[in-house]
This record gives sequence, structure tokens and C-alpha cells, in this order.
Amino acid sequence: MSLIERAPAKANDRGMRDDLDASGPIGSIDWTQFANCKGKTYLFFAPKAERPQARARREAKAKSLCDACIVQSDCREFARTNREYGYWGGESEEDRHVLGFTVAAPIGIRGAKYRPTEVANS
Repeated sequence: MSLIERAPAKANDRGMRDDLDASGPIGSIDWTQFANCKGKTYLFFAPKAERPQARARREAKAKSLCDACIVQSDCREFARTNREYGYWGGESEEDRHVLGFTVAAPIGIRGAKYRPTEVANS
């Protein structure tokens, strides 16, 4: 259970609940509104034809945001459950793969074992 889910319900001057208790698309509390990465998707999803060195730099920046995020565990669980691509909750696609979680379509290193091997006819 995350820090956000344990927060007590609060009412404003008019007796209405505040934003902390709002229901969102992901659960009873929309944890995405509290994420450090909000508005910074360029750090969490690879651009086309990204080089390995650029990926390492991008993911290092993403990791620094994730490490200080109060909804990191919710984010990580969402990515694992929904087989998400990208960097979520301090984990890359490769990290999730190594831990036994899969993505919808294998790519990169994961995809290599699914590719048919070429047989030399010489």
C-alpha cells in the first residue's frame, strides 16, 4: 500500500473532498497526479533509433526522478501488471524482463530468442 492510499480523507470548507481523494482512471486514487515524471514523458520512453549511450543517459535521468517519487511502487506495479513499455517506477523494460515480467511484443534483446535463425545453405 502506497503513501497516497494511506492518506486520510479531508474535506474543504464546503464539505467536499479535496483532490487527494479523487477517483482516477487507474484506481480509487489517481496516483499519476502525484508522479514526479508528470510532463516529462520524453525521459521515460525511447525515441526511434535511440543509441545505447543515449538510452543510458536518458534512463539515468528518469531513475533520479523515480528514486525521489512518492508513487514509485504504484507506478512499478502498474507497469508490471499492464506489460508496459518504457521506464516505469525505476525499472526499464529489460529490468522487468529479467525479473520475469513480460511486455506485449518482444523487442531488443528479448526479441532475439523469438527470431528464426538463418540456416546457411552452403
